Amino acid sequence: MDLNKLPNDKKLELCRNYFKVGCVFLPFVWAVNAVWFFNDAFKKPPFDEQKEIKKYVVFSAIGAIIWIIVLSVWVAAFQLNRVAWGSVGDSLSFILPLGRA
Repeated sequence: MDLNKLPNDKKLELCRNYFKVGCVFLPFVWAVNAVWFFNDAFKKPPFDEQKEIKKYVVFSAIGAIIWIIVLSVWVAAFQLNRVAWGSVGDSLSFILPLGRA
């Protein structure tokens, strides 16, 4: 989809919808929203819907960054502590190591 061909009210509607979809625990959509609408929010000459698009872009970027940080912390904690967690760590694993060399 070419955003340059969309009228500004449709851009706002699309940006708002992407933000709402991201609120359903899909942080990748927030990241796409922030990148896709960044130019419209911050680099284009002012237009009526720009303030609201900017709000959604900023919230989408913040949400995506928070999700990336939380996911990174969880992955690090799990990788470092899986063995120490015993059966709980094993039950959270999709692939159980057999222990053979």
